[in-house]
Amino acid sequence: MRRAGTGTGGAAVAVPVAVPPLLLLLLLARSPPAAAGDGKKSDARLVSEQFSQAPQKLAFYSWYGSARLFHFRVPTDTVLLRWLLQVSRGSGPTCTNVEITVYFRYGAPPIINPLGTSFPDNTSVQPSFLLKMLHSNASVNISHPAPGDWFVAAHLPPSSHKIEVKGFVPTCAYIFQPDMLVVRVVEVSILEPDVPLPQTLLSHPSYLKVFVPEYTQELRLELQGCASNGSLGCPVRLTVGSATLPGNFQKVLTCSSPTQACRLLLPSPPWDRWLQVTAKSLAGPRVSVAFSAVAALTACRPWSVNFQHLLQSSPNQSSNTSTGLLPPTPSYQDLDRRSSMGGGPFCLRSFPVLREDVDVVSVRFQPLDRVSVLVQSDMPSVMRLNLNTGMDSGGSLTISMRVNKTAITNTSVVACVTAASPLLSFNASLSCTTAFFQGHPLSLSASSPMANLIIPYPETDNWYLSLQLMCPERPEECEQASVLVETTLYLVPCLNDCGPYGQCLLLRRHGYLYAGCSCKAGWRGWSCTDNSTAQTAAQQKAAALLLTLSNLMFLAPIAISVHRSLLVEASVYAYTMFFSTFYHACDQPGEAVLCILNYDTLQYCDFLGSGVSIWVTVLCMARLKAALKYVLFLLGALVFAMSLQLDRRAAWNTMGPCLFAIVVMVTMWVYRCGRRRHCYPPSWQRWVFYLLPGISMAAVAITIYTSMMTSDNYYYTHSIWHMLLAGSAAFLLPPREQHTKPWACSQKLTCHYEICKNHRDELYTVT
Repeated sequence: MRRAGTGTGGAAVAVPVAVPPLLLLLLLARSPPAAAGDGKKSDARLVSEQFSQAPQKLAFYSWYGSARLFHFRVPTDTVLLRWLLQVSRGSGPTCTNVEITVYFRYGAPPIINPLGTSFPDNTSVQPSFLLKMLHSNASVNISHPAPGDWFVAAHLPPSSHKIEVKGFVPTCAYIFQPDMLVVRVVEVSILEPDVPLPQTLLSHPSYLKVFVPEYTQELRLELQGCASNGSLGCPVRLTVGSATLPGNFQKVLTCSSPTQACRLLLPSPPWDRWLQVTAKSLAGPRVSVAFSAVAALTACRPWSVNFQHLLQSSPNQSSNTSTGLLPPTPSYQDLDRRSSMGGGPFCLRSFPVLREDVDVVSVRFQPLDRVSVLVQSDMPSVMRLNLNTGMDSGGSLTISMRVNKTAITNTSVVACVTAASPLLSFNASLSCTTAFFQGHPLSLSASSPMANLIIPYPETDNWYLSLQLMCPERPEECEQASVLVETTLYLVPCLNDCGPYGQCLLLRRHGYLYAGCSCKAGWRGWSCTDNSTAQTAAQQKAAALLLTLSNLMFLAPIAISVHRSLLVEASVYAYTMFFSTFYHACDQPGEAVLCILNYDTLQYCDFLGSGVSIWVTVLCMARLKAALKYVLFLLGALVFAMSLQLDRRAAWNTMGPCLFAIVVMVTMWVYRCGRRRHCYPPSWQRWVFYLLPGISMAAVAITIYTSMMTSDNYYYTHSIWHMLLAGSAAFLLPPREQHTKPWACSQKLTCHYEICKNHRDELYTVT
């Protein structure tokens, strides 16, 4: 059993348990579970619902795209969430028990790091809640989950980096499917501000909720007039807030003292949403507890630079974006006067932020009419970043701040990045914590005038950047001081586009999009910045030279084909050498890269040339009639083009036509053996010096290609594959027939037409 979260109220429990299909149906069909303390009757206020998604085949982990992502949406007023995790595997001999890792997170895809790689500098990473399971089913229970988006990700152990040919070696399929069961309340009491709500607890808990409007500075929950008929004091336990993973910040208040007031104070509660409150009796099952619940909200007014200020400015005046000057801010006398008039005190300076959608999972935020943000000591300056569209959690939020060194000689600027609500009260400890969220602190000073923060996969919510001027040594110097802070706020799919040694790929799960980095040249990490196993520049250049120059071995079969008048075969080998060279030149990361065409086009041509080279070599060895041979050449090329378009990495798409060509060759050789009454080819020198070396080189090449290649030795083994493939073709090409002359143009005319002689039919044609 495992409990998740680090907050004051744990909520998630993972329990490995076998769940047969029949038991699963019974779990789904049964009535809602009884409330705590009631062993006979179930709570009629609870209803259960089930959600499921199509299963996915798991993969061994090599990068984030190897993990299989599931996206669920939890309804509001849910009091219990249960995931039933089901794993099935194939029945082949390669299927063994492997460890499956499952991650859970609220609001965004989980941040996983099974390889233990490093993250970029200034990246804020919170470990994900995970569950490791073998080939068995398991369940995860979460009490009072937060409504909204929940994500589940699963993968097999890290891969062995072996490059396996698809379809050549049997593999085991591990199928993973999570089912979500929720129990939600259909009757919830509304707790209105400053209005006592009488409640009586007997055997079932009371489900309450209070709406927290925007610009709420503080929420106070209190139980008044609490009385019990069977015990002293107020045996009630309050659970406030919703559970989230990986961090759980629910507040649990146990009221037991008969003298002390039962009160809970929540600074900076989440804005513009309902807050769940559950009251449960700690007395016996037949003991009633009566009380009145009261919620009090402390509101404040924002000093906002809005469109009204912009419209009041003169049309002939242009805003100075370099200085970022604000309209006159209210003085301390204005703050006191407006507070006494009933408008409420100012608690923050609100800077409107323009959201500009640049591309998929790519957003730019900037202040509405300026670049800099004015920061003072009397109250925080707040910027709201709208990331609640449901499609913004698949990227990385980057925040950069800069200040002039001379402007903060004896002062410092502290900042806090939070979700759901801003931090409104800065203190010397800089805890950067709101009621239900642990924020990300930042600071600017004369010694460090720049600060950066990277938040991968930010939760779906409104995010807030709060800044305030602090004078720890001389507080009186901050009263009239102000500082301009330049901010750069972006949401990008991948940080720095994964750098020079990575590729940013957009992943999709149904209609949800998220991005991940696929690294090369031994680089690893979230943004391909971990160089612990990276190749040096010299190693990269050596690998590029090996993969490209090894294709020069095809000059041998090209020269032999031309000498023996096999011009079609020579053309195919030249095609293969050209595109294989430039494909591998384009396939390199970093500096050693050269792309003359689109990468996908070069890859397709390389695969096509390799397959057709084997095809024409084997058919040439069969010694077919010229017309039939060239017809098969053309048909084979068309078949290869079609099969590679379907799946260019499937083994049988290449091996199938090649095996057919081998069958044709063996058939022709057996036919000639039977007709001539001796072995074909008849010369033992041909077998010893040409066929056996060529067949051996081809066998070694196939062995290396199918079973010895890994991501670490790919540059060497694949280069050897190039040389062995070209060398085997040079050895296996048949000799020129001795009794015939090579195909040639025997006469040239003055009109530059050539009369070509066919060595078999003695026919003359004008070409």
